[in-house]
Amino acid sequence: MRKDYLAFFVSMFLSRLADQILLFIVPLIVFQTTQSVSWAGLAFFVESLPRFLSFPICGALCDKFSPIRILHISQVYRAVMCIAAVVLFMIFGGIYWIVALSAVCGVLTTQGIMAREVVMPYIFKHYTYTKTLSYSQIADQTGLVLGPLIAALMLEVWAWHWVVLAIAVLFLLADLAMLFWQRTSAVTLETFEQHHDVWLNPLRIAFGHIRNLAELKKIIGLAVGVNLIIGVTLATSAAMVIGEYSAGKDYYAWLQAAGAVTTIIILFFLARVTLPLRVLGSVSYTLIAAGAFITALSPTVWGYIVGFLLIVGFDKMFNVYIRSIRQQVIPARDFGKTVGVITLLNNLSQPLAGLLVALLAAPVGTQQVILLLALATSLIGITVVAFFSKTAGMPAGYGADTDA
Repeated sequence: MRKDYLAFFVSMFLSRLADQILLFIVPLIVFQTTQSVSWAGLAFFVESLPRFLSFPICGALCDKFSPIRILHISQVYRAVMCIAAVVLFMIFGGIYWIVALSAVCGVLTTQGIMAREVVMPYIFKHYTYTKTLSYSQIADQTGLVLGPLIAALMLEVWAWHWVVLAIAVLFLLADLAMLFWQRTSAVTLETFEQHHDVWLNPLRIAFGHIRNLAELKKIIGLAVGVNLIIGVTLATSAAMVIGEYSAGKDYYAWLQAAGAVTTIIILFFLARVTLPLRVLGSVSYTLIAAGAFITALSPTVWGYIVGFLLIVGFDKMFNVYIRSIRQQVIPARDFGKTVGVITLLNNLSQPLAGLLVALLAAPVGTQQVILLLALATSLIGITVVAFFSKTAGMPAGYGADTDA
């Protein structure tokens, strides 16, 4: 692999590793401190909602300003916020600093995600876009593999605030890798004239594309269903493994790592094998929904593992599907702002799932909440497919023979 390609992937890996360690320790620390599934669900809601609400503005900023500079800002400021949170904890105490840190870093992570989304089509000229997505997500998922394991090892010997300082170091190393990529790459980004504001006009343009393009409406509907399952899984997995099945945090870390390994295997398969987009969409959505039913109904931890691996493993296959369609149909000059709005709409169901866990886990039970959302996801999928089958046969991309 070329040095500039490798540097970009290394930066993505380190940034994802740091972000994943933070995501791993927040619900774990909250649950271990409070022994409450509801509080863990509320913590997930608080940390996830800001990162999703910020997608439209971050997307518009990437169309208006240099996405590479925005990426640097994202990584450096996340390191600064980690250090600030530790200082505030040492002065005032309390675990709420780690929840607040996760919320702020979530917004900055969104900024970095959108910047990478905009620059990736210009970086890997020797790869197809689908292969680029597969390889970039392999780097991303490698961070997911190591993040929980490293977090668990760190928490064995350090208090959580020292782990946060280590996260700051990883963000700085990710930025150094980006600087090396800039020096070794000859990439020239295409720029477009933009309106002065980054609020109302970008939103108007983005919603105009969504209104006029049936492909975008369909993938938004399907993504809402998938993210209900992803949200409830993220919000409850620690409580299910450690609380419901009485396994330890090390077991939980290995489960997270196994999910990431499963995802990497699937992504390597997608990077080597050409599949129609309709296969990617239908297979991934169906197996994610099936995984949710298994986690909701399994009486043992082994059944939960099977369902969990189906959910997290095929989530990235679904991600390749929707990102490939977005790249095909959205005009380049409006790509950032439109993807920002789409991602917000896609992911609002994640914090909603966390809020539902916070409200319903105590009165009805955690597995019953998962079952309720699995039924909702199935209903959404059937409704969306049926609606677009009647109006347009099958939307372009989903039912076409376009290669993935």
